[in-house]
Amino acid sequence: MEVLGIDIGGSGIKGATVDTAAGVLTRERLRIPTPQPAVPGAVAQAVREIVTHFDWSGPMGVTFPGVVLDGVVRTAANVDRSWIGVRGADLFGGQAVVLNDADAAGVAEMTFGAGRGRRGVVLMLTFGTGIGSALFVDGVLVPNTEFGHIEIRGKEAEHRASDRVREEKDLSWDKWARRVEEYLRRMRDLLSPTLIVIGAAMAAAETAHTPRTSAAHA
Repeated sequence: MEVLGIDIGGSGIKGATVDTAAGVLTRERLRIPTPQPAVPGAVAQAVREIVTHFDWSGPMGVTFPGVVLDGVVRTAANVDRSWIGVRGADLFGGQAVVLNDADAAGVAEMTFGAGRGRRGVVLMLTFGTGIGSALFVDGVLVPNTEFGHIEIRGKEAEHRASDRVREEKDLSWDKWARRVEEYLRRMRDLLSPTLIVIGAAMAAAETAHTPRTSAAHA
């Protein structure tokens, strides 16, 4: 089955068609900068541009950087707060399914990636504009964990260790990696996961730049 997947981020909105059986993109991804301010109407217009680009009229999955309960946005840390209370189907159409962005990434990893077939506690973390998290216990998702907001050194973790912070503060890879490693150790101590999967900017910066504890095994 082919669907259109759209990811709403704090800095960019990405879309591509996906083969849900194989877990692969079927056409090249399109990225549009996130409107500023990232209010619902402006973001919806950007989403419509992506839909038009792919000439799409079928089912669509939309991921959002915040808590989503029963299709309704409940938090909006990295986009405009006017999103709170918005029902995704009302904004994007009845065929759109809206869910937390890191949860979606985690489901993909558990289905097609590093978490496939793994039991115990698996934690997926994404490092981008913020820090997203998805938690699984014996393959079952615990939704909307939002572990990027835990406190480290008096600040929310994503205000110290997200990729946006690395860019804004012009941190060296080594200094950023030390911040990420401190965060990963905190998550290890809190959850005792059997597996930690790293996505987004941290995955792109692997090899020499990644901290030792960002490997797959906690």
